[in-house]
Amino acid sequence: MLIVGGGHGGAHAATTLRQRGFNGTLAIVGDEDVLPYERPPLSKEYLAGQKDVTRLLIRAPSYWHNRHVEIYLGHRVGAVDPVRRTVRMDDDRTIGYGQLIWCAGGRPRRVRCPGHDLAGVHYVRSYKDVDRLLSDLGRAGRVVVIGGGYIGLEAAAVLAKTGKQVTVVETQERVLARVAGCELSRFYEEQHRAHGVDVRLHSSVDRIDGTAGRVCGVRLTSGEVLPADVVIVGIGIVPAVEPLLAAGARGGDGVAVDEFCRTSLPSIFAIGDCALHVNPFADGREIRLESVQNAHEMALVSAKAAMGEEVAYRAVPWFWSNQFDLKLQTVGLSAGYDQEVLRGDPETRSFSVVYLRRGRVIALDCVNAVKDYVQGRALVLHGAEVAPERLADVGEPLKQMLETRGNG
Repeated sequence: MLIVGGGHGGAHAATTLRQRGFNGTLAIVGDEDVLPYERPPLSKEYLAGQKDVTRLLIRAPSYWHNRHVEIYLGHRVGAVDPVRRTVRMDDDRTIGYGQLIWCAGGRPRRVRCPGHDLAGVHYVRSYKDVDRLLSDLGRAGRVVVIGGGYIGLEAAAVLAKTGKQVTVVETQERVLARVAGCELSRFYEEQHRAHGVDVRLHSSVDRIDGTAGRVCGVRLTSGEVLPADVVIVGIGIVPAVEPLLAAGARGGDGVAVDEFCRTSLPSIFAIGDCALHVNPFADGREIRLESVQNAHEMALVSAKAAMGEEVAYRAVPWFWSNQFDLKLQTVGLSAGYDQEVLRGDPETRSFSVVYLRRGRVIALDCVNAVKDYVQGRALVLHGAEVAPERLADVGEPLKQMLETRGNG
């Protein structure tokens, strides 16, 4: 069994296979020089200097050794031959497989404008990316973050707390526009501004200016130049699936899989950030999910299927984000909502937003509201129909609404 990708998905797939009694040869090919580690802390605790890379490891080195998992570090797979059942690595070595689980994730989407290759332009995808960023930050007072998604806002929050002058540039009319509703977006815009972050909406980058090969500013299409010693780009990822697509797998923005995480190629599965799948919590649309939860659950499904046990993927999506003293917990997918209900008062910095589609609960964003997050999961799982006025009533627990949803 061969696993391509040394992140959460690859680590959990290998762990699951051994736990469920797979005794055959098992190997992981990872493109970094370190054992599988957690990525979410990179834009939070790791950037803040609260954790080093050893504390990010998903398992201790001895775990892999004791379970006879061979790990090839620092290698990419450049080609897949589904007929011979082999992969070719970047050093031209060929590895055979009986079954293959592809969980190579993706690489940061690059900003495509003049100046994109200047020193001082950074991305946050690997621990080495953050190490390079940290080495630049010591002499930087002004930071421009391109992209108002979770990565950009988390990095902005960390750097604002260290006293940096931070500006966030977002092309859309609000931050988090792709993943949340207006209520949550406006709240986070206000919170960042209250902490000194300059949030620029409806703003597009024309070019990154430099002097002596190093960034010195970000020029907007309006003509305004934002002074910058460091630029951080957080505009999404490009799924790393080219070898599979070249081998004939169906896909495009990711590689397509069925409910058991199988690709259209024989004996090849794909999981995690790069897996394009029909999701029951996305109104049956084909999507990719970039989350630890998705990688973890798909790893379980693919490992079981590889061993002959077919259990369809139907996990409720969940996500989290830490910014300043705010813990955002999301359950479900809000894309396509037609109504959002505010539950609680944002002024108290503890509230939830409930999203409905055709009268059914499809997602919740919970800010410092753990009870709503825990209890709201069942509403999403069952697609509960609950009257908006009940959802807005903080005096009524969400779990009670599920119990009485027939009367809602």
